[in-house]
Amino acid sequence: MTGLLDRHLAVVTGSGSGIGRAIALGYAKQGAQVVALDIDGDSAAETVKAISRSGGKAHSFTLDVRERDRCRDVAAQIELKIGQISILVNNAGINRRNAFTAEPQAVITDWQDILAINLNGVFNVTHAFLAQLRATKGRIINIASIQSFMHVRTPNSPAYTTSKHGVLGFTRALAAELGKDGVRVNAIGPGFIETPLNEKVRATNPDLVRIFLEHTPLGRAGKPEDIAGPAIFLASDLSGFVTGSIIMADGGYRVV
Repeated sequence: MTGLLDRHLAVVTGSGSGIGRAIALGYAKQGAQVVALDIDGDSAAETVKAISRSGGKAHSFTLDVRERDRCRDVAAQIELKIGQISILVNNAGINRRNAFTAEPQAVITDWQDILAINLNGVFNVTHAFLAQLRATKGRIINIASIQSFMHVRTPNSPAYTTSKHGVLGFTRALAAELGKDGVRVNAIGPGFIETPLNEKVRATNPDLVRIFLEHTPLGRAGKPEDIAGPAIFLASDLSGFVTGSIIMADGGYRVV
C-alpha cells in the first residue's frame, strides 16, 4: 500500500540518523513532504538528499530542541516558507548509562541533559507547532521506549527511564486534551534498536547486547526501519480512531 501520507507535511526531530532518518524516509515513500530537524544540520541535510534521490520532497533545519525560542522560530519559518504541518514526530533524544550511585556530578549532569532533551524538548517542539497541528487536525507521534514502563536490567541512567515515563504521560495528557480539536497523539515504544546512539555500547559491551537479546522473544535487535512502519500507521488515516496509545516495537521484550 502506497500513498498513505499524500498531501501531508511531516516534521521529524532527530532525523539526521537512526530511527528519525528511517521514519523520515518512510514518510517520504508514502507521499509526505518531510521537514528534517536535527541538532546536526549537516546530517539533516543528508536525510533530505536521500529523500530527494528517491524522488521525494524534503527540507531541513538545524534545531536544538532544548532552545524554546528557536523551536518557535523554526515552526514559524516552516509555516511561512513551506506550509502548516499535519504530522509531528518527536524523536530527538539521548541516553547515558551512569547509575544513580555513580560520581555525583556525572549523575547531576545526566539528569539535566537527558530531561532537557528527552522531555523538555518534546514539550518545546510540540508547543511550537501546536497551532498548526490544531489547524490541520494533525497527528503527533512521540518516541517513547520500553523504559516508559520499566527500568531495564542493563546499566542505564535513571534519568532516561524518568524521561521516557514522562513522554508517555505527556502523550496521554495531550491525547485527552486535543481530541476535541481532531488532533491524535500516540507513542511508539522501541526496544533495543541498532542506531548510532548505541553503536559504541554495542561494540564494547557484548554482554549488554546478549542480555537484551536473551530477553527478546524474536531473538534479534531491531533496525530503525522496524520503527518506520508503526510511525506510518500512526500518521495515516489507518489509525483514525487511535489516540492516547503506545505501540510497542520491542520484539516482545515486555511479554517475558
